[in-house]
Amino acid sequence: MGLSLIDFLVIILYFAILFGVALYTRKRASGSTSDFFLSSRNATWWLAGTSMVATTFAADTPLAVTELVAKNGIAGNWIWWSMVFSGMLTVFFYAKLWRRSGVLTDVEFAEIRYSGKPAAFLRGFRALYLGLPINIIIMGWVTLAMVTILSETLHIDRSTAVIICLGLMIISAFVTSLSGLAGLLIMDFFQFILKMGVVILLAVFAISAIGGMGALKDKLIQIDSTGSIMSFTPDLNSAWMPMITFFVYIAVNWWASWYPGAEPGGGGYIAQRIFSAKNEKHSILATLWFNIAHYAVRPWPWILVALVAVVQLQNDPAFIANPRVGYVKMMLTYMPDSLKGLMIAGFLAAFLSTISSSLNWGCSLIVNDFYRRFLVKDKSEKYYVTVSRITTIILMIIAAISSFFMESISGAWKFLIAIGAGTGLVFILRWFWWRINAWSEISAMASALIVSLGLQYVFQSVYNVNMDDPKIFAYMVLITTSITTIIWLIVTFLTKPEPEEKLISFYRRVRPSAMLWKPIAEKVTDVVPQKDGMFNLLDWIAGCVLIYMTLFGVGHILFGNWILGLVFLVVAIIAMLVIYFDLNKRGWETLSK
Repeated sequence: MGLSLIDFLVIILYFAILFGVALYTRKRASGSTSDFFLSSRNATWWLAGTSMVATTFAADTPLAVTELVAKNGIAGNWIWWSMVFSGMLTVFFYAKLWRRSGVLTDVEFAEIRYSGKPAAFLRGFRALYLGLPINIIIMGWVTLAMVTILSETLHIDRSTAVIICLGLMIISAFVTSLSGLAGLLIMDFFQFILKMGVVILLAVFAISAIGGMGALKDKLIQIDSTGSIMSFTPDLNSAWMPMITFFVYIAVNWWASWYPGAEPGGGGYIAQRIFSAKNEKHSILATLWFNIAHYAVRPWPWILVALVAVVQLQNDPAFIANPRVGYVKMMLTYMPDSLKGLMIAGFLAAFLSTISSSLNWGCSLIVNDFYRRFLVKDKSEKYYVTVSRITTIILMIIAAISSFFMESISGAWKFLIAIGAGTGLVFILRWFWWRINAWSEISAMASALIVSLGLQYVFQSVYNVNMDDPKIFAYMVLITTSITTIIWLIVTFLTKPEPEEKLISFYRRVRPSAMLWKPIAEKVTDVVPQKDGMFNLLDWIAGCVLIYMTLFGVGHILFGNWILGLVFLVVAIIAMLVIYFDLNKRGWETLSK
């Protein structure tokens, strides 16, 4: 695909805006590490929330959704739609607690909740584990997706595409090191509008070219007379989502397993944006807006293009072998020549937004929770800002190198993710139960890793079963979660609780619900006991209803089922009103201090 002068001007304008924002926010990011990593804790809810959405909209996200739809229909998205329950848990139970904690990073939590060497080990280990291997693999994976997009759209070889991506990463590292999170928040807002604009335009052009939604539905029925490809819920007798697997997704996996971007109780990029919010009110609204946009608004343009790809490329060998390329092919086929530059700029925005956030977040862990905590202490804030900027560049170099070996490194993803299987419950309860200690987390991580890898070895080597089998996945999650939970509970009761002064300090600082903190709450008479558990539960249920009813309501309207779609949207509005009146009744002013 050749680019015209106008296309190049659009791309140049995009980069000019990025550099302009970086220069504009440079001074705001230079005062302290809080300025650099958290935008001085002064972000509005709509800016912080949109940044969350932009960060999770990577270059490979539309491609991944295309693959899900091509293989399993619209319902294939339940693999990630099921995480709504976890996302809304963060909104109503954890966002305000994270904001109250006053930490700079989510792993710093270990030393405000626990004490002694176990707490220090947890903090240092998780800082390096998340900041380096996990973060590097995320950036390498996203880079590999961008390489595929550039190769397909510009008709260049892989080596040339990799070189272009390396150049883009250098730009991202420079902009990130200059602007800090303050600049990233503004850039993410701009980039989200650009990205969503591009994917919506592509969906409109693709649907129009095929003859409209009616024609698309007719062609899909010709391919699948049962209409299951257009179903919003999975067939529980299907091979890819049997009952046991669906049960695990909606009832277990979302709270039991930890992995980047969907941490039970919040964490990672989401927690960083929560820390940057002005106050508790803005932290709650930011995460609520993120979940609405992430699950209910953003998916449909991707899904519609994926369905067009299923119709138009059903006999294409490349699409059959790798459905992800379907999205790129639809761009090349249906995006007008006059919008090529805008299209490429949109994917550059998706790529750079994720890379920039990964660099800033990973750098915050390495500098704040390892370098500053264990290696070089008691230096000035400006010194640590300088170190942060240098670390950002180093992270970029490591990530760039890893992209050359991504095909082999991607195999390590399952190994790395194993440490999080079954650990979610301890991450959830550590806020609300005083008895959990540092050894609880350490034993949960260790047992999850050992049990998960052991099960993989037994299933694969001894019984020679396919590890991608959905039923095997379900059994592994259930077994790992059960054994891990039993082990960390036993360890918790066999080890001493955290010192009373540490628990009192945490309770006074974070003010969790007093229900499971009763022995401590009774001794902290100067703190008004928080008894909002049932109200938060009501809001959580209403939040989940809001997301799913909006998601399916919009979907039904798009497919011409107006009455059912409007009914769903009315239910969504009622759920929103329940949340609004409950939070308003409890008093926003207490969250705005």
